[in-house]
Amino acid sequence: MNKLKIFGMGIIISLFLSITSNAETIKIGTEGAYPPWNSKDASGNLIGFEVELANELCAIMKAECTIVEQDWDGMIPALLMRKFDAIMAGMSITAERQKTITFSQGYADEVASLAVMKGSSLEGMDTPEGINLTLGGGDVKKALKTLTGALAGKTVCVQTATIHQNFLDSGDVGKVNVRTYKTQDEVNLDLASGRCDAALAAAVAFTDYAEKSGKPVVLVGPTFSGGAFGNGVGVGIRQGGDDTIGKRDAKLLKDFNKAIDKARKQGIISKLAIKHFGFDASM
Repeated sequence: MNKLKIFGMGIIISLFLSITSNAETIKIGTEGAYPPWNSKDASGNLIGFEVELANELCAIMKAECTIVEQDWDGMIPALLMRKFDAIMAGMSITAERQKTITFSQGYADEVASLAVMKGSSLEGMDTPEGINLTLGGGDVKKALKTLTGALAGKTVCVQTATIHQNFLDSGDVGKVNVRTYKTQDEVNLDLASGRCDAALAAAVAFTDYAEKSGKPVVLVGPTFSGGAFGNGVGVGIRQGGDDTIGKRDAKLLKDFNKAIDKARKQGIISKLAIKHFGFDASM
């Protein structure tokens, strides 16, 4: 075999390996500003429950993955523009979002809660412990009625483009002065400084902030799930299609679902949830 043929075969093999490698590489977008789901350490490295879970799922899928930071309000547009292949950013599975993207099965529950500063007049509201808006019923009606009266004229702070803002804007708790912020960190800071009468987010976002900051933030009222709050948190993926990229997206969905199943059965999700949340939030 002459040198020219050997050289040509070398190029073909290199191209094949490159294509194979690229096909197995998954780019995952996360916010990096929603602890303990995802955040950054003092050196700017992405950390948190979903960062560790993403690495575990990629190991199960035997895929090379990179995790990239993306502002929350541009998360879905960036996915659709193919800046990355999947979202793992504390994103709840909702019917509204499913019109645009698809989701894996849920890997964790994200119950929402109102939070206030200790001493607030909103402490001690008489409501059921937890309400599921999908189930409805007397407890839900009672809780919403109590909240409507308690929040009337109050300013509630929330991260923009979230299920929490959608709930406040829905009218289920009457007319509320909603103040929106780009990140949850900004919500926390303004709650602590007194610019908000209350704030609404994932319960663990407030407990994590209270623990790390030492601020007397307390949860009030019921925890919320279902309805506008979705059906757990899952991996967001583009909707599959008939073209090559669409088929890859459809396969990616199947691969993530299989990996989540395996991670759940092996106790990986439970272990990571307890580590970051202090309780088993796995689904």
